[in-house]
Amino acid sequence: MTNGFRSSRDVIIRTEDWDAATRFYATSLGLEIVHRGENIVGFEAGAFRLYVEKGKPHGPVFEFLVPDVQAAKERLLAAGCTLLEENPAVPRCYLRDPFGMTYNIGLLDPSAT
Repeated sequence: MTNGFRSSRDVIIRTEDWDAATRFYATSLGLEIVHRGENIVGFEAGAFRLYVEKGKPHGPVFEFLVPDVQAAKERLLAAGCTLLEENPAVPRCYLRDPFGMTYNIGLLDPSAT
């Protein structure tokens, strides 16, 4: 895989109206809940898995997995991306690229390669 980036099936949205959003995706679209956490719910949508997370909205977030989150973050910042949020404990970071796309950089499971 070129440059070590690998997309996942996950798309993440954030909303401050989390209860209404999770009800909408479960009832109006009829998506199956496949993950339930304190601040996030995952829905199976077929070609992708939609995660609805509590928090300030920042648009849809696509996920890319890498073997080294810190190195990928530094490389993308040098290429003009903006850091939106970071959690080294997970590890993960949300970045927005110069063209407006927002994505999460997460750790690739070595057994997935």
